[in-house]
Amino acid sequence: MTSGTELTPTRRSRRQDVSIRPAIRTATPARPVQRVPRWSRRRSVMGVFAAFAAVGFAAAYIGPAGLAMTQASAGEPVAVSLYASSLGDVQSIAGDPAAGPVEADDLGRGGYSVFVKPKPTPTVEPKATSKGGGWRPPFVTPDPGTAQGIAYDMVLARGWGDDQFACLVALWNKESGWRVNAYNASSGAYGIPQSLPGSKMATAGADWETNPATQITWGLGYIGGRYGSPCGAWDHSQRVGWY
Repeated sequence: MTSGTELTPTRRSRRQDVSIRPAIRTATPARPVQRVPRWSRRRSVMGVFAAFAAVGFAAAYIGPAGLAMTQASAGEPVAVSLYASSLGDVQSIAGDPAAGPVEADDLGRGGYSVFVKPKPTPTVEPKATSKGGGWRPPFVTPDPGTAQGIAYDMVLARGWGDDQFACLVALWNKESGWRVNAYNASSGAYGIPQSLPGSKMATAGADWETNPATQITWGLGYIGGRYGSPCGAWDHSQRVGWY
């Protein structure tokens, strides 16, 4: 038989049980303590100074236009422009109100004249002829008593010069070689001027078949009436091959 003290279990405190019970859960790591930064007095002073400096620079940059906009925002809306802000600098003419409005000076535009430089007239170069290129033969003094000598005197009597005689010599050299009895069988032309037909020269004389003076007289009349001069007949002959 046991004593009562032995049968009665000994009561342990809850605190003791906890200390004896083995730790099953792992301990939770402690969180780091966050420190709240403190705003120093020096930083606050620098921030206030920077704010005042920004306001000062903005006011200096905006100038009168910004001031006008600030004033306009307080009252009625006012359109601010560079033109409106410069109206105070406009110069005006002060006059007597009783004398009426001041008229502007007349510029006198009616007294001016406009000079336009004329365009030069283009010089038209003479076109060269298709045959011979407008070449004119030189003058050669003829032998007296020959057919050319007789023609030279008649040319001067008509008022033509040596240049016209040179054209006549070249023309009839080409047509007949200055032969009185030159005859073209294909066309029927005859004589020094190659009259077609030869009987036309009868108007200058009945001896038209043998007399060079008669043939030359008729030939110069024909040239003057149709071409104006021996050089005119020569140029035509150079272009088309005949006169």
